[in-house]
Amino acid sequence: GVSGAPIEKNVTLDSAAGIELSCRLDNKYFHLKNLQVVWKRGNEIIRHVNKTENSWSIQLRILDSSNLGSYSCTLKGEEEISATFHLQVPKIKGREKPTVSYEGDTVVMICKSYVYTPSAWTWYMTNGSEQIAINDSLLPDKYAINKISASVTHLKILKLTKEDEGVYSCEAAFQLGKSKEEQKLKVLSFMVPLKPFLAIVAEAVILVTIVFLYELYSKKKEKCA
Repeated sequence: GVSGAPIEKNVTLDSAAGIELSCRLDNKYFHLKNLQVVWKRGNEIIRHVNKTENSWSIQLRILDSSNLGSYSCTLKGEEEISATFHLQVPKIKGREKPTVSYEGDTVVMICKSYVYTPSAWTWYMTNGSEQIAINDSLLPDKYAINKISASVTHLKILKLTKEDEGVYSCEAAFQLGKSKEEQKLKVLSFMVPLKPFLAIVAEAVILVTIVFLYELYSKKKEKCA
């Protein structure tokens, strides 16, 4: 990298593994001399460094979620150059845009895991500041959770009401930790699409009433004349 512009790289791990993180100095920086190299995990210095020509690396055993996080190498000399590795569990994907439906309808929310296979899926509904796990066996008339495959899960919500509106989360469990994705549900009343129509009808009724009253007034005036 270049001075003042640190490099960042995401490293995805779903299970325990031995890995090596390496920082190599680009050819255009070979002129730099007397470099001091510091490896850190967060703010903690890691002292075990393996060095080859213009390359510095560390070997790690990632056994559980406590070993995940950010690891960085910083090369200090005439210039300061750094790179950071973010060790993380796999990301999962749901619908990015809010799901919009109407009262009384049924809606299906989807979550997927690409490349990596979770050991389990869990759906949650947010109630205020609390997340409540959804158990479809306790509320079969309201929820149905379908495991389409090991990497795909569906949450079906039946007979929507305004109370179902809110934030839902799907959570995938991996050996090294859990990954969560939020989705929003918006529930509309059937009156919402009718409002423009009712407004037009109201305007038409008012217009007809005005015309009728004007005609009545005109006839009465003619009769008096």
